[in-house]
Amino acid sequence: MFQNILLPTDGSDYSRTALQYGIYIARKLDARLTGLHVIDIKVLQGPVLNDICSSASLSPGPEFFSVIEKALEARADNILKEFRENCEKEGLKPEVKKTTGIIDEEIINEGKNADLIVLAQRGEHYPLSRSVLLGSTAEAVVRKSGKPVLVTPVSFIEIESMGLAYDGSAPADHALKIAAELSDKIRWPLTVLIVTDNAKLSADLSKRVESALEDYAIDSDIIALGGKEEKEILKFIEEGAVELMLMGAHGHSRLKELLLGSTTSHVIRKSRIPVLLTR
Repeated sequence: MFQNILLPTDGSDYSRTALQYGIYIARKLDARLTGLHVIDIKVLQGPVLNDICSSASLSPGPEFFSVIEKALEARADNILKEFRENCEKEGLKPEVKKTTGIIDEEIINEGKNADLIVLAQRGEHYPLSRSVLLGSTAEAVVRKSGKPVLVTPVSFIEIESMGLAYDGSAPADHALKIAAELSDKIRWPLTVLIVTDNAKLSADLSKRVESALEDYAIDSDIIALGGKEEKEILKFIEEGAVELMLMGAHGHSRLKELLLGSTTSHVIRKSRIPVLLTR
């Protein structure tokens, strides 16, 4: 189960919501919470800084670089100070870490020592990149880290029950195991959602779920539906039956080993509740 939780933070409203979820889950599981702020090296190098200099009619000399770097360091310290204070208000003693680099690579590297990464659905640059289906940082972390990633929405909702989208893939089996353990530990009821127009496949998947849950004394149910997977999952979420959704990051397709599954991206983009993704 999750004993070490990594929570990247950039000071945005979305990351503050991620912190609310991180604190909530850490308290439920008696887990250790680590806040990470990555100073984006792209701001210190390349086109971004050149654009700033050009717009301000400045020459990017050594002194200018020093001023920018100190400003980013100070901002990082303030973000992590706020992180620590919010955790301490809730009785937690977090660790905090500041690093400089490419954001997703630093998160993935720090995530090697974590059991769970809690990541905001959008970051501080979201207004500049609304056309992206899922934030590039979130997608890269889910695809490359190999760790479960909880992608959180804009607003916090207390979790009282869970849903799991199950398609029989290896990532879905992993998600099912995590869901069963969470339900057993925290006593959150679990609803497993199977979406397929193939009646035989639906029955086979239901049997697999029942078999996997036999060893757990938990409150669980299975719902089998026909239709388009992402549409039915989102409809299930919008009905308000659960406050946390679990699903595999991709299905059976080899292409989806390299890319985040289209169903997954669609659900995360539209979901008003957190989605826990596994590989």
